[in-house]
Amino acid sequence: MKSASFSLGIPPGSDYPKEYCGIFGIYGHPEASRLTYFGLYALQHRGQESCGIVSGDGYQVRQHRGLGLVPEVFHKDILDNLSGHLAIGHVRYSTTGSTLAVNAQPFVVHHGGETLAIGHNGNLVNALEVRHRLEQEGSIFQSTMDTEVIVHLMARHLCRGVVEALGVALTEVRGAFSLVLATKNKVIGVRDPHGFRPLCLGQLNGALVLASETCALDLIQAEYLRDVEPGEIVVLDDNGLTSFQTLPPAPKKFCIFEFIYFARPDSRIFGANVYQIRKRLGGRLAQEHPVAADLAMPFPDSGTYAALGYAERLGVPFEMGVIRNHYVGRTFIQPSQSMRDFSVRVKLNPVREVLQGKRIVVVEDSIIRGTTSRTRVQTLRQVGATEISMVVSCPPTRFPCYYGIDFSSKGELVAAHKSVDEIREFLGLDYLGYISLEGMVAATQMDPDSFCLACFNGDYAVPLAGTFSKTCFEGCVTPP
Repeated sequence: MKSASFSLGIPPGSDYPKEYCGIFGIYGHPEASRLTYFGLYALQHRGQESCGIVSGDGYQVRQHRGLGLVPEVFHKDILDNLSGHLAIGHVRYSTTGSTLAVNAQPFVVHHGGETLAIGHNGNLVNALEVRHRLEQEGSIFQSTMDTEVIVHLMARHLCRGVVEALGVALTEVRGAFSLVLATKNKVIGVRDPHGFRPLCLGQLNGALVLASETCALDLIQAEYLRDVEPGEIVVLDDNGLTSFQTLPPAPKKFCIFEFIYFARPDSRIFGANVYQIRKRLGGRLAQEHPVAADLAMPFPDSGTYAALGYAERLGVPFEMGVIRNHYVGRTFIQPSQSMRDFSVRVKLNPVREVLQGKRIVVVEDSIIRGTTSRTRVQTLRQVGATEISMVVSCPPTRFPCYYGIDFSSKGELVAAHKSVDEIREFLGLDYLGYISLEGMVAATQMDPDSFCLACFNGDYAVPLAGTFSKTCFEGCVTPP
């Protein structure tokens, strides 16, 4: 009998949610573009399809954008040509049909003698409505990004100055947005009034820095100063830091998925450390679902830190029951048809000796579609696990997200049309337990009213526009 080996991986279109960009900006450093490169490298987890850097020296703006990872798009000669003491950068994910070079950011326009670059993290829920109105009034769009809507709105008011034009433009859009903008002599950062997406402010030897997450500050050895406040516009220029609170106040609605999945565990966002919150989520899971098991394990890197908290609280061994191949690139020679499920097997491989004959509890951060989890559970059984339970550090995801996550259709969400017991049966599990909504929020130790929980309870802080259809989740509008 031929022996078999089994592996696990994350194929394209898998269960895991994707959040569609990271942004970075710096003012007042002679190596601005190079530091932006490293900042984007630290934020690569937030976008792996395209990236770009725009630099300025007080006289002109230079740019380079492309499809691919940061080290694939940029090299030394390119960075040397992006001279200047200011720069902004962007990393981006895309969905089917929108992986186009024209949609890579930062987006750059020239209007009325002014050059303006903009990078966007989030999603505008009224982008189609505003775009149609602007097109009827004569605007010509170059891309399919909702980011370009903001630029066209600003263009109508640039005679009043960039900051005032931005403030006026943002009163006409709704949704989630953290932005970095650059002109030839200033960098600007802004968060929407609800603060859906993170944005922080740092300092490096007198230079001022903006970043989606503090891990980008850490890499360039910048000091974290504070978060950009919801609704705040910050201007970095020769006058230092100037703050404007021009957007109307609104209740805070931080995206809790940043803590659950998106942000790097070494980052501090929304005023709290991601690693510590993920461990507390695991501890709360153990309190709510104390499964009898021989070991607790994650699928790396998903759920790793919640699994640490779960095992610690429950007093069971924490094991890495599957090992990740860290050397798998974005592209590889495609296997023959005989190598079935290669994309599922290429990234993770189970440790048979650890799992065989054991009762296993898998700690996951989320279940979105369920297809990859189902394949992985089957593989764990094939290597000899006797009982397989799964506990999840967020509640069932039942509602679409319109503020920057890639599940915008209720049909994509397994929990939208299956009960927990039906999901357990679909995945082939002996037990399935989700953390409660109250338990998840309590584990953050933050104000329970400060989070957007719409993907769990359907309570949308920003209502959708009447013409809203499916949108990409970093700012790319696609047909319904």
